[in-house]
Formats: sequence, C-alpha cells, structure tokens
Amino acid sequence: MRRQQQSVAVLVTLCVVVVVLALGGRIQQVESHKDQPLSGIAIHETTFHLNDKAHVKASPTLLGSNGQHSEFVLVEFTSPHPSDDDWIGVFSPADFNASTCPGDNKMVSLPRLCSAPIKFQYANFSNPRYSNTGTGSLNLQLINQRSDFSFALFSGGLLNPKLVAVSNKVAFENPNAPVYPRLALGKEWDTMTVTWTSGYGLKIAEPVVEWGVKGGERKLSPAGTLTFARNTMCGAPARTVGWRDPGYIHTAFLKELWPNAKYTYRVGHRLTNDAFVWSKEYQFKSTPFPGQNSLQQVVIFGDMGKAEVDGTNEYNDFQRASLNTTKQLIKDLKKTDAVFHIGDICYANGYLSQWDQFTAQIEPIASTVPYMIASGNHERDWPDSGSFYQGLDSGGECGVPAETMFYVPAQNRAKFWYSSDYGMFRFCVADTEHDWREGTEQYKFIEQCLASVDRKTQPWLIFLAHRVLGYSSTSFYAEEGSFGEPMGRDSLQKLWQKYKVDIAIYGHAHNYERTCPVYQSVCTSDEKTNYKGTFNGTIHIVAGGAGAGLAEFSDLQPNWSIVRDYDYGFLKLTAANYSNLLFEYKKSSDGTVHDSFKISRDYRDVLACAVDSCPATTLAS
Repeated sequence: MRRQQQSVAVLVTLCVVVVVLALGGRIQQVESHKDQPLSGIAIHETTFHLNDKAHVKASPTLLGSNGQHSEFVLVEFTSPHPSDDDWIGVFSPADFNASTCPGDNKMVSLPRLCSAPIKFQYANFSNPRYSNTGTGSLNLQLINQRSDFSFALFSGGLLNPKLVAVSNKVAFENPNAPVYPRLALGKEWDTMTVTWTSGYGLKIAEPVVEWGVKGGERKLSPAGTLTFARNTMCGAPARTVGWRDPGYIHTAFLKELWPNAKYTYRVGHRLTNDAFVWSKEYQFKSTPFPGQNSLQQVVIFGDMGKAEVDGTNEYNDFQRASLNTTKQLIKDLKKTDAVFHIGDICYANGYLSQWDQFTAQIEPIASTVPYMIASGNHERDWPDSGSFYQGLDSGGECGVPAETMFYVPAQNRAKFWYSSDYGMFRFCVADTEHDWREGTEQYKFIEQCLASVDRKTQPWLIFLAHRVLGYSSTSFYAEEGSFGEPMGRDSLQKLWQKYKVDIAIYGHAHNYERTCPVYQSVCTSDEKTNYKGTFNGTIHIVAGGAGAGLAEFSDLQPNWSIVRDYDYGFLKLTAANYSNLLFEYKKSSDGTVHDSFKISRDYRDVLACAVDSCPATTLAS
C-alpha cells in the first residue's frame, strides 16, 4: 500500500484503484468498481521500451467504405521477448502519448500515457504458442467513434506496462458520421424522440431527421445538440485516464404522430454546402393513445452492462451475459413495444469510450423501439456531487454522460425521475440516487405520478427504480437486516398501497426474485400464479440479472419471497386488455420463460378498498 500511496499514477489491483483527483492538489485513495476491466490497467505507470525488432500491423487501414460503422481489423504482432503477460491495447485517438496529463502531479517522469485504451486483449488470447514463437494475431472489432485508432503492444502485464511497439493508424472513412440512434418516449403521448451521436458540431453541420409515415410523404425536423467537457466530470478516472471526447449528442422531437402507426426515419446532417450526410433508414411504431385498448408488450431489466463480441476486456467475464440478453431482445423485437433499462446502464465507471460501445451494442433495439433508462449508482454516485449516496461507483461521471446520451421525459434530467404513459400502462420511474423520502421533491413527484392516473383506461400501474426500495433477499441486503434499501419502504409503501401499484420492479441486486402481493412485510394473498379480483398488495420484482455479474441470495428466504433465480434474465409485461396482464421472466441464455403470473382485474376491483388503500371513514359512515 505504501507504493500506492506514494505514486501519483493510477495503480490498480483488481479490487483497489488509487485515483488522482484534481481537487485542491490532494490525492485521495478510493475504492473503485473492481469489475470494470479497463480499471485494471495502471496506464500512468507505463514506461517506454520501444524495440525496433517488435512490430504491430493492423489491416485494413480504411474502414466503413460501404457505410458500415462496425468492422473487424486483423492485428498482427511480433516481439523478440514474448511473455504471457504481453497485451495489445486499442487506442483512439491514435496518438495517445503526451508530455503532460490533465489533473496530474507534474513531478512524475516523462513521457506519459494519459489515456486508457478503449479495449485490450492478451497477446496469447488466440495464440497459445505466442510465448514461444513471439508472433501472434488478433481479430478485433472496431466501431466508429469519431477518431482514428492505433494498436500498441505492451509487456509487463497490466500493472507494470511497458510500451514495446505501436501500429499504423486505422480510420473509418467518415469518422464524423451520424451513428447509433436511440428512440425514447416524449413528454406528450404523440411524440417520439430520437437521439444520436456524431462528430459534427453546429459550426460544421446542422443536425436533422427525415421522417414520415411508412410509404408516405417525408419531412425534415431539426435537432438540438449537446456535448460535455472534461471539466464537467466530477473526478477520476472520468476526467483523467478515462476521459474521451464524447462528440456531439443530437436529439429531435417527432411530433403529432398517429397512434400505433409505422414510421420510417433517418438521421443526418446538412453541411455548410447544403449537401446531406445520412444514416441508414430505420423504422418504428408510434405509441398508442394513453388508455388505448390494444396488445402492448414492454420489456424491463436492470444492470445489463456491455461486452465485446471479440472477447476483449473480458479477463473476468463480468458482463459477458449482456450479449445474451441483447441477442434475445433483438430476436423478440417484433413482439416488443418499449424497453425500460432501470439503471446501471453500461458500467463505464469513468471510461467514457464505453458509452459509444454500449450504444453500438443496443442499436438494433434502441433504433426500433423506445429505450428508456433510469439512473443507477454506476451512472450517478460520487462524493459531494449532490447524489444521495456518497459512493464512487460512477467513476467520476456523476450522471453527466447518462443524462446527455439518453433522453428521458423528466422536467430536469439532472433529477432523473419521470412518468411515462404507454397505452394501458402508467410507469412511474424513480431516481434512487436522489432522496425519495417523505417531504422531498421526488416523493411529491412519485405521489403525483401514482395519484394522477385514470385506472379506468390505464389500469396497469408500474413503479420502477434502480435500487431495491421494496423487497430483496440478496445477501448484501439480508446482511444489513433491511431486506431492501435502508429506509426504502419506510415512506413509499403507503403510497404503493394507497394507489394500488400492481408491480414494483428494481435492479441493483443482480438476480431475479418475486414476492407475493405484500404490504408491511406480510403477504396479503396466498396465490402465486393467477391473481384475480380486488387488489391486495403490490408484487415486488428484482430484475437486476440482465448481464452484470450475479449476486448471491441469503440462505434465509423470507415468507414474502416466493421465487428466486440465480441466473441472467429479463422481464416482459403483456397487457392484453384493460382486465388482463401477463408477467413473464425470461432467461437470457435461450429466451425461455422461467417464471410467470397473470393479473385479472376489472375496474370495479380497482375501486374496491384494500388495507390502507381507502380512507378509514367516509361522510356516510
């Protein structure tokens, strides 16, 4: 630990990272999320051992000539002194060394590496004889990220990296191209928003969307443009080795849509010479009118993360299952109307290149159906940044990338709570990284969201949040004795009961769990699969197993916990009509239904009183 405390570099074991914070010249030792693969590289400790007999070559050098934004590159390398600790880092921009690093103590000897790679792999990954022959190759996938790329060979492992050789440069034909569109529900029912990323600032080009009813006349709509800078990050690594220019984030509002109609669109930019640069064409189905009686199918999960199809960054396979979840969602896309990803989005944890990687991974989904997100600890938490929790899980991002990269219909995206109507559903989405307790601004929002829905036409009332504000028997909650977030249920359970919330769904605990209808830790019904008639209590669901490493359950299974599954999966809610709702929990591995139940309830059942759901007395009594 003495060496860690004395070094100004980012020294990372798999569990601990020493982060340099540019706060009054102080150096703080903090724990980071041990499972972010890039955090395992002590890039500031790099020493230069460039060797003329070592070589790295990448081909092809020009990517995307057919308009694609993802392509594999063959990286071939040789080393005169090979070792099983040798690794290849992918850097973007290609020129990654510098004489000084922002936010660092300048006493560290030069030259420096100021940027972590965007991905990495061990040299012997697909070359088992590399340590004997000194030659090897890797097939690595690159996505268009607004800059060129180079590949570097390192010896010395991840904690004592020695730069041995650097490749030629590789680039996409148009690195600025509009990429990775992501739809979201607007504040009005007849509005769909589309957000995308590009390298075009407003001085170079004007962002636009060309869209219209499928087969009909097209029109152009303008888009707003946002970005963020290094100094908007709250700490390291987001504002030091993890920083990467996010490009420009554009959002357009497609308004006055016909309900349940099919639309086509493409995003693009009008250059100063009036020429256009376009993405490929996409399509979506507009939302039903609030309360419209039609088949409506919504997918919900938390804690998915991202993974690389080429196997890079996966020394511990922490988020490998996210690819399975993504694959299943794409496979079932024609039977999906909207997606809610309730926190812990991509676990970038301050390594901003990972946000591009994530939006590329979900593009087939998010470009076709609304992809709504909630704020989780790995997006928001950072000390003295206004988050309810003072943890370090965001890696210094403090919510800025998530709030900029994705649109949600919140009044203020820095306060990431919002309501969203989809036909017969009302979703009340809380932000667990801000205070939700009684008397707070968020508590008032939650009550207003629950109280204002017309249950005649929107009978299915769903509460969503990242941390478990209800019930979970995951080990870390059971050990605290709270079986959920401390203080989580204290203020909110009376709202769930009063306004008859059908289902409350959470992430954060990386597993699946379902409760009975429950109120004040007591089951209000013995039924397990077919709930009929009047409301008794809210069913609480943990759905945090979409891809990140699983969390163990407690040996103690409380009476309210009726189904538990230590595996990866996601939820699907299907509203057939005003009276029938089907809940399904599906496995990420193969899409099979592992748990399900039905709710059958008429409007007169909603009106009926349950415990603490109606006033104790009336004027008539």
